[in-house]
Amino acid sequence: MSAEVLISGFEPFGGDSRNPSSEACMALDGHEVEGCRVRALCLPTAFGAAAKVLLREIARNRPQLVIATGVAAGRAEITPERFALNFADARIADNRGAQPRERTLIKGAPLAYASTLPVSRIVEALRAHGIPASASLSAGAYVCNELFFRLRHALEEQGTVAGFIHLPYASEQVCDRPGTPSLPLATITQALRVAIEVSLARRPRDRPQLPN
Repeated sequence: MSAEVLISGFEPFGGDSRNPSSEACMALDGHEVEGCRVRALCLPTAFGAAAKVLLREIARNRPQLVIATGVAAGRAEITPERFALNFADARIADNRGAQPRERTLIKGAPLAYASTLPVSRIVEALRAHGIPASASLSAGAYVCNELFFRLRHALEEQGTVAGFIHLPYASEQVCDRPGTPSLPLATITQALRVAIEVSLARRPRDRPQLPN
């Protein structure tokens, strides 16, 4: 296996003791998907630091596919994100105490980057597997979006397929919170594997374009 797929999740934050994004990623670490070895990272939930770790790993190993993930409390579906915004507006501090408000991430950069993942086809494939899924317009304005934006900014000229997928809580972590939207961790992990499979089969015409 010469090619590599890089996936990432985040450490727990906001008072949670678990983060299903890192748990699902680590469950796939070292696996082979469509002839590619999967490498997983658990990133700090911190502005700047998360992107630094991920981009360093990309520079070191030159993966052909990068899928970053994070948890979106309140969602009951797997939601691939369509756009990363050049904007931060944190409703809570990150794990290192930073809380940027109404701030541009990279001066002179575009207002947004489109994901180069085949978002619609991922959603279709997940639904075909019986996994709840829908496309989301943007990744918000917290660390998830900042990571997504810096990732796409860094890879814009390289042609590496990259994007971000938000995941719901794992059912196992909210069993004491009745009514909280969630999916079993095994289902979340399966969804991530399906997203990898579909993305590796991505065709050049799948690349989205921002309107002029």
